[in-house]
Amino acid sequence: MKKHTSTIIILLFFSLSSYAQKYILSNEEVILSFTTKNNKRVVLAKDKANAYMIYRFGTAQKIEFEFPEKTKESWSKFTYSFYFRGGGAKNEGMDLNYIHFNNKGYKYTVYDKTPETGITITNLKTNKETEIEGKPKTRKGNLLDFRNNGLLKITE
Repeated sequence: MKKHTSTIIILLFFSLSSYAQKYILSNEEVILSFTTKNNKRVVLAKDKANAYMIYRFGTAQKIEFEFPEKTKESWSKFTYSFYFRGGGAKNEGMDLNYIHFNNKGYKYTVYDKTPETGITITNLKTNKETEIEGKPKTRKGNLLDFRNNGLLKITE
């Protein structure tokens, strides 16, 4: 009986793991990832050879939104902006980093404002903003490399 129970547990594990979609493929690496306060997963990843960049959003079991749909020329679909201010006697230092992309009438801004992280989604017709906050302790990676690596257009 124990042998059958072990076999069932192993089969159940493999069927559940194959059901969950992969947020990071074997040829990709995480740029920035975090879990939102509503327990959704956000992943900004790139191909290890810099062939493309991709954004994924969803639950642990299902990717609900992936941008862009085709990875060819994906780098041109994203822009990067940042603001840096060193700290001093009269002010606290700031290091704010943003990745932007537009999709179907909405502007998505993934932000990395250590320790805060999240996404702002702006309706381009109404300018209404929706804020999706990330859980700071779940954050992995950062957006700093885009300042100097030349992969994304830097905007103001």
